[in-house]
Amino acid sequence: MAFGAAGTLTAKQLPAQKTVSPPLLDQSTQSKISVLLPRDRVPLSFVIDDSTCLVNMGHFCTPQFATAWPDRAEYKQPWQEWPREIPDSFVREFGEWCSENGVKGKYSIVPYPACVGWMDRELPGWSRRQLQDSLKLVRDLMVPNWDIHPEMITHTRVIDLKTGRPMQEINKATMENSFPQEKKSVDELAAYLAYALRILKNCGLPCEGVTTPGGFGNAVKKELPAAVHQAVRDVFGTELPHYFKYVEMGDDTEPKLENLSALDSTYPQVTANVLAGTGDWFGGWQGIRTIEQQRYLSPDGQTGRMADLIRARQPAVMLCHWPGMFNNGSKDGFHAFQSIVRTIASVYGKQTVWMKLSEIGRYWAAKRLTKITLTDGKISLIAPFATQCFTLSIPRSSNIAASNQLTLSHGSQSQLIKRVSSEWKLNSNTFFVDHQSVKVCFDLTKGISSIQTS
Repeated sequence: MAFGAAGTLTAKQLPAQKTVSPPLLDQSTQSKISVLLPRDRVPLSFVIDDSTCLVNMGHFCTPQFATAWPDRAEYKQPWQEWPREIPDSFVREFGEWCSENGVKGKYSIVPYPACVGWMDRELPGWSRRQLQDSLKLVRDLMVPNWDIHPEMITHTRVIDLKTGRPMQEINKATMENSFPQEKKSVDELAAYLAYALRILKNCGLPCEGVTTPGGFGNAVKKELPAAVHQAVRDVFGTELPHYFKYVEMGDDTEPKLENLSALDSTYPQVTANVLAGTGDWFGGWQGIRTIEQQRYLSPDGQTGRMADLIRARQPAVMLCHWPGMFNNGSKDGFHAFQSIVRTIASVYGKQTVWMKLSEIGRYWAAKRLTKITLTDGKISLIAPFATQCFTLSIPRSSNIAASNQLTLSHGSQSQLIKRVSSEWKLNSNTFFVDHQSVKVCFDLTKGISSIQTS
């Protein structure tokens, strides 16, 4: 959970980081060309925290949190009455429905969930075959449309990396939700993150980012982006690591680019901090909260946080916790989510596009860091990162507006970009001309490329 077990979801103050805002247009280009949203649509995504294979984190986490924070009322719930398992049948039902409806997002797999068992070894209470089948289901069904993140190692107890065992004492200093209590170096943080990542790598699960549970990393916010980059790149060789930690309830939900260096080199260094734009108003991390569906979106699609973000053309990333989808068997959260997705499709379907967190982070890295020039009707681009459906707006006065097709060139390769008759048809390798501008959408390659009339 991003803020979950430690308390109420609220907007968080982001740490001071070196960030970039405007795209790197040369002076003559700046008033002529702009980078739009992908396909000129608002990105949507769904962040799922506290998910893992089989283990119901609400059931197993609650007594451990109660030991560390004995006075908190939310930890005095009747966890013994809740099911210990969120079955694979629900994962399949959820994943198949989301695939059919184009939903994408982030899905956590806690590697050693609440110290119950290891995802890459054994899960006491379930057979080895059940664990392997559950992991295969995630690989086959979830991985294509969802970023897989470790949510640290246990989501409860801090692990001694030398022994692989939980720390002996049980208090807020030895719980991942409030770890660390003191300053840690980038290397120390990266070692902890890498430990979690390696377990998922052993399971055959790809990871381009991590999720922080609760207040993990609050004392080391400045070091965290570099640690994420180091750990994810070391374990998975990921070009552009990202992480999920923050909920932003203000006006700006765009990803933050942090830990920037060597931007003009072959191997630029950037960490994308991808934000959620809502609280968790489903069933919460224990799956027992009253669902507040209208806080996300009203049945007519006119009010709610998602409507506000879409109208403001800001990334609209919803947040939930997996037990709050299952709701200890009632699946009320999932049913509410289905209703929200259907409403978005019917009211805002031509204005939005579902994306994984990694795709959103990558698009913003390209949006902010690609150098663009427009000279004599030719667009030249130097991109440190590739991305799909990169979309530019060019003045209609350009000679590009009179063309029926354009040519995208990268080295010896070329690709035709064809004109479409309406803006909602804008997709990769197409362009649309309206009364003010030309909108060009294409798959941006890393390095040098250009677009000109054919």
